[in-house]
Formats: sequence, structure tokens, C-alpha cells
Amino acid sequence: MTRTTHRTQELAAFLRARRESLDPRDFGLPERRRARRTPGLRREEVAELAGISIDYVVRLEQGRDLRPSAEVVEALAGALRLAPGERAYLFGLAQQRPRSADEPATTAAPPLARLVADLSPLPAMLMNHRYDILAWNDEMARLLLDFGTLPASQRNSMWLCLKHPEIRERYADRERVLRDGIAHLRAAWAAHPDDRALTDLIAEFTAGDEEFARLWAERDVQVNGRGSKVLRHPGVGELALNFEVLVPLQDPDQRLLIYRAADEESRSALERLFA
Repeated sequence: MTRTTHRTQELAAFLRARRESLDPRDFGLPERRRARRTPGLRREEVAELAGISIDYVVRLEQGRDLRPSAEVVEALAGALRLAPGERAYLFGLAQQRPRSADEPATTAAPPLARLVADLSPLPAMLMNHRYDILAWNDEMARLLLDFGTLPASQRNSMWLCLKHPEIRERYADRERVLRDGIAHLRAAWAAHPDDRALTDLIAEFTAGDEEFARLWAERDVQVNGRGSKVLRHPGVGELALNFEVLVPLQDPDQRLLIYRAADEESRSALERLFA
């Protein structure tokens, strides 16, 4: 059995299992005089809910060598009322990428906001894929900036790196930090083609900042989940920091950034800063 055949058969089995697990009464479907011979929804009911042909549903459930489009997979996921994990699994079986949400989170999910606070004394903050800053703890405010003093339009890591005079001077290797950030932003732009606010933000940066325009034109694409930075803090001097970026399974549009000291000297400096 080839890997493609196995994937196709698993797709078929998964669709059947999810269809048969559903209660028709939850969908407001009309009662049938003839008793149902199988549990769950009928294939024609799934086809109607998904807006696709009955024949196509039959062929999918029979494990024929089909690769449904992302639009069909999305329609089936909605018709079958799949949970986020099940939806991701269906897209994976179909070898398709789910369409991203048009509007990313603009506020922190409450459990994640609590987590950011609980990570103290490690500096931590939460962002969306646009680099909008959604939550931060006191340590991050002392390390970088009290983001609460800024208008919402400026509460964005890329904007701060480009425009804010204090943050511009904070990074010892600012061009590398900016280059890495732009490479991540390009990956986010490709993954969220319908995010008009992100497109407008990139257009604003490209038109208004020569440095951003130059680096954006290089078309580097990279997503760094961990790395290191050197910060110059006016109160405690130079800090060597390691960082981790974590993506919560329940809220994949949000990104948790955590800093840690990279050496003993920086650890001591952070302790003085947070005392």
C-alpha cells in the first residue's frame, strides 16, 4: 500500500466516522418516515450541508483516488461540525492548507494573558502574526517599554523597531533583528493573503521607511522560533538574551515570546532590573 493510498483510505474512513457520529436532530433536518439504516447523517444530507454533489461525497467515502480542494475540505469541515483539531487533521489528510482567518486576534485570549503574567520573572509578551502586541508582563515592560503608554496603533513590534527612538537604540545588532523580523513578516503575509490590515501595514512601511523597503525587497523568508539578541538597557547595561517563540495549539494566531538570560552576567543584570 502506498502512502497516498493509505492517506486516501484514512480520509474516507474519517469522513464516514464523523458523519455517523452526528445526531440529525442537532441539524434541524426534517424527520424521515423510513427509519435510518445507519447512525448519523446520510451522505445526501452532508452533501446538502456542504454544498457539494452527493456523488462526490460517495467517492470520497469510498476511498477513491481524489484530492479535494481546500474549499471542499472547508465545506466538509463545516458540514460535519469538526473541532479545530479534527479540522486540521482533515486538511492534513487532504494535503491542503486551511485558509487563514481574515482577522487575527486583536486581544489576548484570557488564559494566555494569565500565562504571560504567570511567567514572571521571565520577560514575556503575546503577539499576533502582524506583530501587534496583545499582552505583556511587568518584566517585559521594564526590559523594553511600557506598551500601555502607547496608542494601540503603535503597539506593534515592527513599528517600534522602525519608528520608536528608544527601541531603535535598544538593539545592539538592530539590522539583524529587523532583517529577521521582516523575513517573518513576509512568511505571515503569504500565509494570510486576505488580511488587508497586514497588507496595508507592509505598504505603509515600504513607502515610508527606506530601510524596511530595502530589506523587504530582498525577499528573505524565515520563521525563527528561537534565537538570541543583545540589548542595551539604559539602567543595567548590555544584556545577552535567548528567546523562545511558542504557538498555542488552541490559539495558533497568537505567539508567546519569552526572554531568558544567556549568561550569568546578564542574569545578574536582569535581577537588578526586576528588583
